[in-house]
Amino acid sequence: MRLIPARLRPRDALRVGATGLRTRPTRVLLSALGIAIGIATMVAVLGISESGRADLLEQLDRLGTNLLTASPGDALTGEKATLPDTATDMTGRIPGVRAVAATGDTDAAIRRTDKIPKEETGGLVVTAATPDLPRTLRVTVARGTWLNGATSRYPAIVLGSVAARRLGVDEPGAPVWVANRWFTVIGVLGPAPLAPDVERSALVGWDTAREYLDFDGHPTTIYERSDPGQVTTVQSLLARTIDPENPEEVDVSRPSDALDARAAANAAFTDTLLGLGAVALLVGGVGVANTMVISVLERRHEIGLRRSLGATRGHVRTQFLTESLLLSALGGVAGGLLGAIVTIAYALTRGLPVALQWQVFAGAFAATLLVGTVAGLYPAVRAARVSPTVALSTT
Repeated sequence: MRLIPARLRPRDALRVGATGLRTRPTRVLLSALGIAIGIATMVAVLGISESGRADLLEQLDRLGTNLLTASPGDALTGEKATLPDTATDMTGRIPGVRAVAATGDTDAAIRRTDKIPKEETGGLVVTAATPDLPRTLRVTVARGTWLNGATSRYPAIVLGSVAARRLGVDEPGAPVWVANRWFTVIGVLGPAPLAPDVERSALVGWDTAREYLDFDGHPTTIYERSDPGQVTTVQSLLARTIDPENPEEVDVSRPSDALDARAAANAAFTDTLLGLGAVALLVGGVGVANTMVISVLERRHEIGLRRSLGATRGHVRTQFLTESLLLSALGGVAGGLLGAIVTIAYALTRGLPVALQWQVFAGAFAATLLVGTVAGLYPAVRAARVSPTVALSTT
């Protein structure tokens, strides 16, 4: 009669492998912990990075990528150039321009009271602003009101979000000391991610700056909002329109590029952290391999008994490889859950959108299976090579 070789069904292999792990719970948990730390690091890093990137994309969608700024560059003599006082009106004549606003720097400083020394400015500047600035920048007035046709001619002032925080002004109506006279705060702006200089400024009307602050009327920065399909065209015409005689002295930029650069920097930082997670995963794999090798040495008698009862070398290899895969999978599942918890907690505490993609968990689980296979391959082969007679004679 022809002998039929015994087969180890997948269900039996899982049961035998799980039994081998249950006999050493402490060692199994410590080995799985190494895998869990590596997987949790990778999942958390990717999750937090994706949450930050999603927040940046939401900002870009909300603020738009069609904002351009023009500022004076360097003149041929090496000095700082000056934009013409007609630059704002000329910019508005470019086809495809939706809104235009301008700010102009002054030499005045702002203080909470007249008792503060002149040298202590707090890094804040007083800036002249045109009425369309909030609409062009898509900045909201958090409290109070914005400058209008009436208040733009009187000592009224609107604070950027950072300026209000540094001055300790929470509500409109507070007096502030500017250029040896009192100004009244009539409003506080919300955050302006595309114009951080505005956040650190105290804004007054164009006429007010001329009358009280010796402002010369030349804009320092022009903000222009284009039709989305005309951004490139407007960008190419902006410098020549603002200063036809010296277009090379006008610097044109796109503030949304800064957010794109931040996203790229976050991606580079993410790659570095992923490398650390991979190292942690590698250390966990070494721990699994060490656990399985020791398990082979401790269970030589069991291996010999199974071989003497008819188990083939393939059965023994399958048993120990299954144990290694189960051990790694245990650590991978625990690490994935831990990484997800860390990501959700971080996103909620920072006010970021939670961005957890299934591809991250699929990749993490595939990494654990790969580590388990590599880590368990040598111990499984070594266990299969144990001679039954030698194993049974070992006490």
